[in-house]
Amino acid sequence: MKRILFYIYSEYEVNILQLTSDEMLDFCSEIKKLLAYPEIQSMADYIQHGHTSCLEHCLTVTYYSYLWAKRLHLPIDESSLIRGGLLHDFFLYDWHIKTNHPRFHGFRHPKIALHNAHRYFELTAKECDIISHHMWPLTPIPPLCLEGYLVTFADKWCSLRETFHRPSQAISLHFSYAFH
Repeated sequence: MKRILFYIYSEYEVNILQLTSDEMLDFCSEIKKLLAYPEIQSMADYIQHGHTSCLEHCLTVTYYSYLWAKRLHLPIDESSLIRGGLLHDFFLYDWHIKTNHPRFHGFRHPKIALHNAHRYFELTAKECDIISHHMWPLTPIPPLCLEGYLVTFADKWCSLRETFHRPSQAISLHFSYAFH
């Protein structure tokens, strides 16, 4: 399996925005279950933003959603947050190639991701909400649960960072030890 990289852009963030060892083990325990599926691993074959694969993007969005919930002591369903976050862009095509997908990717891919997720996994209502509404406000209906808002905001934040990423400014953290 490819080494998973999370990009963090300043030393200040490295000190503040990291999970504790116990939090990281809990996070990775849930992630590992989904990474066992070849369909999830195939997300690494598609570029999402800049040079970031869809899998890396979804892992990073999930990581920050989980981290923010932990640091803010929010009452969340951790499993639904992690699963919904990892599956939020489970559309399985290269949206940069116009002939590979339906028009208006930004508006349509949440439904496609939800359809794909239903094909491979049993989903909770919160997981469906996270996947369906993560493109708000581009799509008109906002998330209905706290976990959905966390993933939505982390998705916007990570997308901007990935799009405008400058490799010389990045600090890459290797979390591969937790995925053995």
